[in-house]
Amino acid sequence: MALETLQALAEPTRLAVMTLLWDGREYCVCELMERLDATQSRMSRHMQVLKQAGLVRDRRDAQWVRYRRNPDMPAEIEALVEAAVRLAAKEQRKAA
Repeated sequence: MALETLQALAEPTRLAVMTLLWDGREYCVCELMERLDATQSRMSRHMQVLKQAGLVRDRRDAQWVRYRRNPDMPAEIEALVEAAVRLAAKEQRKAA
């Protein structure tokens, strides 16, 4: 499971998604697309990888699909994601 998590987070868009979702809120796919400047098909592929890795949960809300971080993530995987999210945020601040 840790290897699958690392592979999922290795892609910059997926790491950016997890950084957004890490605030505990739920995001519609359209919000993720807008914030990350991604097409619907590209975002769908990324979200499928994150879902298969057990990092996100989704729910249908009428015609929208909403995503949030998986609240049942094992503690060691959560710590791994937390470290990646913090590192990404730190590097983003340096670049700004």
